[in-house]
Amino acid sequence: MSFFKRLKDKLMGNPSEEEEKVVDVNEEESTAQQQVDLTEPAQLETTVEGVVEAKVEDVPVSEQPLIVETPAVVEELNEEEVQEIALVEEQPVEDTDIEKKPSAWSITQKFKAGLEKTRNSFTSKVNDLVARYRKVDEDFFEELEDLLLQADVGFETVMELMDKLRYEVQRKNIKDTNGIQAIISEKLVEIYEQGEEDLIDLNIQPKGELTVILFVGVNGVGKTTTIGKLAHRLKTQGKNVVLAAGDTFRAGAIDQLQVWGDRVGCEVIKQSEGSDPAAVMYDAIRAAKNRNADVLICDTAGRLQNKVNLMNELEKVHRVISREVPNAPHEVLLALDATTGQNALVQAQTFKEATNVTGIVLTKLDGTAKGGIVLAIRNKLHIPVKFVGLGEKMDDLQPFDAERYVYGLFADGLDKELQNNED
Repeated sequence: MSFFKRLKDKLMGNPSEEEEKVVDVNEEESTAQQQVDLTEPAQLETTVEGVVEAKVEDVPVSEQPLIVETPAVVEELNEEEVQEIALVEEQPVEDTDIEKKPSAWSITQKFKAGLEKTRNSFTSKVNDLVARYRKVDEDFFEELEDLLLQADVGFETVMELMDKLRYEVQRKNIKDTNGIQAIISEKLVEIYEQGEEDLIDLNIQPKGELTVILFVGVNGVGKTTTIGKLAHRLKTQGKNVVLAAGDTFRAGAIDQLQVWGDRVGCEVIKQSEGSDPAAVMYDAIRAAKNRNADVLICDTAGRLQNKVNLMNELEKVHRVISREVPNAPHEVLLALDATTGQNALVQAQTFKEATNVTGIVLTKLDGTAKGGIVLAIRNKLHIPVKFVGLGEKMDDLQPFDAERYVYGLFADGLDKELQNNED
């Protein structure tokens, strides 16, 4: 299948891939009822409140919270986070019942809108470059290379792309710049997707087994907001979701997650500020199991000031989770702010050393003109980008898709190419 045929099928929706999955609600309820009937009476009597307020003695001695003689350090809530909590509280609660899958084209339009700043900056410069050069020569390639570097695509990725472009131009004996954007698009998708086939989807466990997703990332990147949006997304898929307020060090972090929990209809398991995050995780896992939850999403503190403490804390949290749920956490998602550019790479490298990061959630992609950071992260760290934030709405958190991403960068030029390749 040609690149343009595959691209059009993805953007517009291939009928064979766009069939709606009909969820039999009665069957779901019947299965849930059978599970309840099989549950031991003693377990049914256990309330979540009792689990959340479980005494520290319930935690094995090796996992009891550390006793610290100095007062717990609680980070202040900055002005942006205060406004965010207020915004979430003001917004109406959305219906989280099982919804129909959005159309392929509506998702494509979200990528196009979310990458508008990058397209208006980077792509307009590429258009000017193409207009100035009538033929593809070394001067053209050098200027294109500079533009890609300015878009934070990353040095290694740019070098690989330029090699592929030179080879393709020579192979097809291309003399002028007409259609060069289409070739750039094809090679960008090719570079991103190499070795990537089975890594995009979340590692959700079979029905009846608890899936644990651990979120990591520095403060201010939109981690808690992303957790709320992901919880909403999973609930629309029929999942029973519980949230764990593991960021016990930032003032207001627990309340912020509770606001999101209330909004999307998810129970939040929490303790007081300054508590041991590992103890929170232990309580949350017990609560999730007692509630027959499908997914437990865990928030964590995002402190890079002391790398040793960060690594020790994440190691302890990971140990408690893996002891209570075999092979968990099933996903460790790192939230990165796309507007920070190359600084996001530094953060990613630090967290990659501290824990086994399985995927990236790139937030605020709609707020930067340097959307090329997606490619830099993939090429430099070899970690797949699993979700991207394309706006402030609840459904603006979307699974990353290389074809839609590249279309968002070159939409105007690709629309013409797709129209020419309809036949």
